[in-house]
Amino acid sequence: MAFAASLPVWLHGFSQPGSHCGSSRAAMSARVAQFALRGSVKSAVFGKGFLLQTPTVRSFASKSGITPGVAYAAATTEQTVYDFTVKDIDGNEVSLSKYKGKVLLVVNVASKCGLTSSNYTELSKLYDKFKDQGFEILAFPCNQFGGQEPGSNSEIKQFACTRFKAEFPIFDKVDVNGPNTAPVYKFLKSSAGGLLGDVIKWNFEKFLLDKNGKVYKRYPPTTSPLQLEKDIQKLLES
Repeated sequence: MAFAASLPVWLHGFSQPGSHCGSSRAAMSARVAQFALRGSVKSAVFGKGFLLQTPTVRSFASKSGITPGVAYAAATTEQTVYDFTVKDIDGNEVSLSKYKGKVLLVVNVASKCGLTSSNYTELSKLYDKFKDQGFEILAFPCNQFGGQEPGSNSEIKQFACTRFKAEFPIFDKVDVNGPNTAPVYKFLKSSAGGLLGDVIKWNFEKFLLDKNGKVYKRYPPTTSPLQLEKDIQKLLES
């Protein structure tokens, strides 16, 4: 079986006619495969906890309460997200310990992706709904996927805050893959590996963290932010 053909269903859904995220499904599958091959493939069924959407796995998942396409945290590291200091979009250092006790959603964002409008819109809705209950969204711009976040920090900030009225924190542009991966992303990926290793697959991959600063779940880029409501509510009530 060809490698691209064996990819799960969600990896074939990025391409949208006229979108910035790709001109064809074949091209997108090839691009994702290129990124994926740089990671370590752990298994044909499980990639460090990330479930392929095959009939067998779907059957297993439905019986066990596991959601296909979502990575469940399995790392035993004593680190938490609070151990990291990052720079915000204005260049100021921010210790993530300031978010202790909150439920966090960490997302790598981009301004020129076919997923941009829907994700920013829904992220803002999530933030408005839960921000007063101890919930924060931490957005990290990244230009590693098709060069779809090419602007300066000030341009990114203006875009997000003007077009989408984003009120959640936006941080300095970072690398999420490769030799210059930001330390906080090394932690996130090691806590909940993906389908083909630790590689972030595309813009708008999402990590949901509990009140103790540990990764709870990891969601693929095409997961709608509003689909996370039940998980967010569960962590807020825990």
